[in-house]
Amino acid sequence: MSRIAYVNGRYLPHRAAAVHIEDRGYQFSDGVYEVIAVQQGALVDEGLHLRRLERSLRELRIAEPMAEGSLKTVMREVIRRNRVRDGIIYVQMTRGVAPRDHAFPKNPTTQVVMTARRGKPPSPETVAAGVRVITIPDLRWTRCDIKSVSLLPNVLGKQQAREAGAYEAWQVDRDGNVTEGTSTNAWIVTEAGEVVTRQASEAILNGVTRLAVIKVIEEHQLRLVERPFSVAEAKRAREAFMTSTTAFVLPVVRIDEDAVADGKPGPLTRRLRELYIEHVDAEGRQG
Repeated sequence: MSRIAYVNGRYLPHRAAAVHIEDRGYQFSDGVYEVIAVQQGALVDEGLHLRRLERSLRELRIAEPMAEGSLKTVMREVIRRNRVRDGIIYVQMTRGVAPRDHAFPKNPTTQVVMTARRGKPPSPETVAAGVRVITIPDLRWTRCDIKSVSLLPNVLGKQQAREAGAYEAWQVDRDGNVTEGTSTNAWIVTEAGEVVTRQASEAILNGVTRLAVIKVIEEHQLRLVERPFSVAEAKRAREAFMTSTTAFVLPVVRIDEDAVADGKPGPLTRRLRELYIEHVDAEGRQG
């Protein structure tokens, strides 16, 4: 069965889906997006994703294209038509189509594109072994809290990681502190057993999986600290890991050329992954 995309009110074969050449998302990266995990046919943390989407639209002054109920209906129809039980749905909204001019067009119409595909989180072998990250300068703009489609620094960083044989690149600010990965949030576990991640601000994207893991940590009375941490501290940490919609909770066992602790996934990271998967499974059962 061919894949189906949604484009501005129409369900189209994926190969035939298109937007106008003067769509401002194409011309200016003037748009936002969300990637939502699908588990057992259900959207994981749907409410958190929709709240973040609303915020991103509001921060860029892009009009919401439809009521939330209608948006939910369309997302479920895209998932159904693509027969996705486990995978992701991608939702993109741009300011619209207009003659090329930096200033906002008058009376723009928000454009909406959605696709869905099957997929799985990292393999059991990858999780069991853990992954390597490299560190790179953070070259992004100062509003990383907006989930904008403008991702060129992230793309360059991810490519640099791939060419280095690493899973991810952790971006580092001018003070030597880790902000986040190119498509993940960064975490460490200190010798004192504190689970540390950078606090939500304009310097990072407040990841939905990040928020869900924070809730898990609080529910199980673990010690959470939200603050910056340096590359040096991360390399001295007892454990390290990353979180994202597609990777869930993934152990980091090497930073640049340095092993984290004994170079194996730590017990707290493994526990957090298990607890998060329980959360995802519960979301799937609720439908």
